[in-house]
Amino acid sequence: MSVLLTLCTLLLLAYVFDWSAARTRIPSVILLIVLGWLVRQLTNGFNIIIPDLSDILPLLGTVGLILIVLEGSLELEFNRSKTKEVRTAFLAALLPLLVLAAVLAGAWVWLGYGSWQSALANALPICVISSAIAIPTARALPSSLKSFVVYESSLSDIIGVLVFNAVALHAEPGWDRMLTFIVQLAVMALISLVATLGLSYLLQRIDHSIKFVPIILLLILIYGLAKAFHLPALIFILIFGLFLGNSAELKQWRLLKAIHPEKLQPEVQRFHELITEFTFLVRSLFFLLFGYLIETSEITDTRSLGWALGITALLFLLRALTLKWLKQQVFPLLFLAPRGLITILLFLSLAEGDRLPVAGKPLILQIIVLTALVMMLGMMSYRRPEKTG
Repeated sequence: MSVLLTLCTLLLLAYVFDWSAARTRIPSVILLIVLGWLVRQLTNGFNIIIPDLSDILPLLGTVGLILIVLEGSLELEFNRSKTKEVRTAFLAALLPLLVLAAVLAGAWVWLGYGSWQSALANALPICVISSAIAIPTARALPSSLKSFVVYESSLSDIIGVLVFNAVALHAEPGWDRMLTFIVQLAVMALISLVATLGLSYLLQRIDHSIKFVPIILLLILIYGLAKAFHLPALIFILIFGLFLGNSAELKQWRLLKAIHPEKLQPEVQRFHELITEFTFLVRSLFFLLFGYLIETSEITDTRSLGWALGITALLFLLRALTLKWLKQQVFPLLFLAPRGLITILLFLSLAEGDRLPVAGKPLILQIIVLTALVMMLGMMSYRRPEKTG
């Protein structure tokens, strides 16, 4: 009963954090991490024995990532007028990731910490924007900036996972790796198309009182199977969400007449509401647990703090230059480059023997905290323009 009461209290506090975020401009994720850390200090202070919960973190993170990308993509409009925005978001996600990964890997190789491949594999988790933090924080932005953040952070996750898998799973670079990239993308695109049409058909045809939970379970199942074969599974989640969110505009496509996309809207609205609820629950549990598992000594580790400060400064410098080059609104987009859920998942997927001492857990935690603080301060100083007319 005490566990049940504690969980309910923590999740109710998470709801208060989420509700107040638009007013305080303090991202709820930061408050959740601090709350989890405080719970750890209380359990230690009162000598309360808690089982090892570290194995639950990757599971919650994977489900959370699926739900967050799905929720964000359901809210996006995708048509010909959005082509330029998607292309710009793709470049904004790709260029800083590749440059920062190359600079970090080159520095670590030059300093003798490891081979080029191992250095690159350790650098990539740091280079990926966390959609789990960026998308919820973007709610306070105007719709045009919000959609850019959703596209950019989702694409950053997809590109980061794809490149990370290629670097971590293939021993030697070369044209065969490039060919593997192309094959993976083609196979995943085909799977996404077939699975999206099939799930959309089920969403419309199931007349049982329980219809959305099986769809969510099938989404996670297909994602898991794709990941097992090292395919970029997030592409499927993004395509499925975009298809459902824009189904009313697809009625002119002859190939889609069999599923009557224009009739999906009432079901999509209910599905979206359920996904929003589930996303809040899983995201809150993930960051509460993440905060709980943080060791104070890791946050204050001075051996990695210099690297963390330098890397954080470099990533925001690269982001500012990229946004300027792409002619995007630098402020407040500059601050929305947090590291978080996807960084943790990629770091945990590295084998113990492949982790460089310089890129250990203290460095990862410090960069996550620093980027979150920069985002918080940037959003607190941002004032949304008033509507005129």
